[in-house]
Amino acid sequence: MAEDAAPSPSVAARTRVRVFYEDTDATGVVYHANYLKYFERARTLWMESRGATHRALADTHGVAFTLADAQVRFRAPARLDDELEIVTEVIERRRARIVFAQEIYCVDRLLIKARFTVACVRLRGFKPCALPPELYKEME
Repeated sequence: MAEDAAPSPSVAARTRVRVFYEDTDATGVVYHANYLKYFERARTLWMESRGATHRALADTHGVAFTLADAQVRFRAPARLDDELEIVTEVIERRRARIVFAQEIYCVDRLLIKARFTVACVRLRGFKPCALPPELYKEME
């Protein structure tokens, strides 16, 4: 079954995160896995800004999003007390998945570029399924 591809111009969403001591490793920089948490938080807030919470998607539609692909390019580390800005943008949407481009900045310096593909799946069986129509429409 072919997936419907649709261009999805989107306004970039911006999320701010402060680096706490708990986020750093022995070298004093953000531990690499914590960037994935920052990115996830920003994608969640992006969805919520469009009226779609994870709980509502599960309760109303019986669906959830699962990470299908992650590409992360580290350029420079973040450090304790840095104020980070995460820029999140949808660069592609298909019937059953969304592709996000995300970047993390400290002031005006790009630290990390990433691309994440999330798949919409039914909670029963975790099989791919179509995005809820109202969320798909929000991305037009």
